[in-house]
Amino acid sequence: MPLAGSAVIYVVGRGWHTDIGLPVDEIGSPLVGLESDFSGARFMVFGFGERNYLMTRTAGSGETLTALFPSKSAILMTALRAPPTEAFSDEQVVTLRLTQDGIDTLAERLWQTLEKTPDGATVRLAAGPYPGSVFYASNETYDAFHTCNTWTALLLHDAGLPVDPRGVLFVGQVMRQVAAISAMQARQSR
Repeated sequence: MPLAGSAVIYVVGRGWHTDIGLPVDEIGSPLVGLESDFSGARFMVFGFGERNYLMTRTAGSGETLTALFPSKSAILMTALRAPPTEAFSDEQVVTLRLTQDGIDTLAERLWQTLEKTPDGATVRLAAGPYPGSVFYASNETYDAFHTCNTWTALLLHDAGLPVDPRGVLFVGQVMRQVAAISAMQARQSR
């Protein structure tokens, strides 16, 4: 794999869940427009999940069981002023490099996962669980075989990274692959 490029993205492992972080100045419209409500945001972090489970702050066994079956999904977007490596612990964040074409593809693919109104606006569901975050409706189905981690792996693969999304269900399956890619990119840049 050749060194991927100078655009930096982040993959964040958060317990059972993975997110993708993008620098605002590396992405174009229309996705970059989501940060307009968050003055001073330099990074946007996106996570996919089953809508009820993701939006319920006290999810119990009922929400967990429902998430196993095909259901509606949501995207949690978090606007950050600091890079994800500072916002989350170092053990949870992997930095990857992409070509500009790769980051453009990733941003476009992220945009495509957002549900739109007939006039093309994103469907904002609610404020997120912490300042600088918001839930958006996603047009993809969530189920036991298409999880947040599957979604992350597919997006990274579509962006041109050698991530194998087949059979990915768990956070470790994503984080092991991206850690290996990051290490390879670091060796190639020396």
